[in-house]
Amino acid sequence: MPSGKRLIDKITGELRLARHDWRERQGRELDLGSRELPSHKAVHQTVDTLCAILFPMRLGPPDLTKEREDQFVAYMLGNVERELVNQVALELQYLDRGQQDLVALREQASDQVGKLLAQLSALRRQLDEDVLAAYHGDPAATCVDEVLISYPGVEAIIHHRIAHGFYRAGLPMIARIIAEKAHSATGIDIHPGATIGRSFFIDHGTGVVVGETAILGDRVRIYQNVTLGAVRFNEDETGALTKGEPRHPIVDDDVVIYAGATILGRINIGRGSVIGGNVWLTRSVPPESRVSQASVTHAGPEL
Repeated sequence: MPSGKRLIDKITGELRLARHDWRERQGRELDLGSRELPSHKAVHQTVDTLCAILFPMRLGPPDLTKEREDQFVAYMLGNVERELVNQVALELQYLDRGQQDLVALREQASDQVGKLLAQLSALRRQLDEDVLAAYHGDPAATCVDEVLISYPGVEAIIHHRIAHGFYRAGLPMIARIIAEKAHSATGIDIHPGATIGRSFFIDHGTGVVVGETAILGDRVRIYQNVTLGAVRFNEDETGALTKGEPRHPIVDDDVVIYAGATILGRINIGRGSVIGGNVWLTRSVPPESRVSQASVTHAGPEL
């Protein structure tokens, strides 16, 4: 076995060959001359800054005063804009695979970032409703500030709403990086493609999974270990999984889903329904249903 420099040179060569083989098999031999993907670290730092911009006196620096709030927001917005343009340009360059001029891609990135940042005030108002939903939905909450700075469900929904904006803008990598940041921190796994209505509350939260094509209405409340997943995965003619098909539940307004419930497939949970703990559900239920492990009672016709 070689040692020292000979060992390092041997391992370096083997790794170079492994990279080459992978890129060749995947058709990725295009040499862009620099980093090809968004930076995981840069996106994380930028999202933390966005959270501070949205809630300066709660999630911003500890020495910030109200008198300096606008100054802080304006300064950090400039930093965020510059970094996001860099990261969005990298994703666009990767998705484009050399078809467009890099200057044009950077202009496109700047335009997309501007549109995303223009939505921040509306996002802040939406998040205020989520924070209030958590406060009103949890008798243990002493104040809205406690909810904002300490509840994992609130942290997850803040990150999700930011990630969802990137997802809708056609930037799935950055969106997924943001979503997985919250997943790692909270144990709550919300795909950035999931559509979630107003005043959303996740209580406790650990183990919650919400799939890509799930649609949740307004004032939905879910508890820990709830899964809104797919019951099966369709394959194309080559045997590969098909992407993007609607395969996750639709949950209407004012639904409560208790701990451990598993709801699978493109089914509809009617408005005002309550899904009990540890229920396994693969069929639609009408509005105002009460579903438990032992029985199902409902008002109105079958869906």
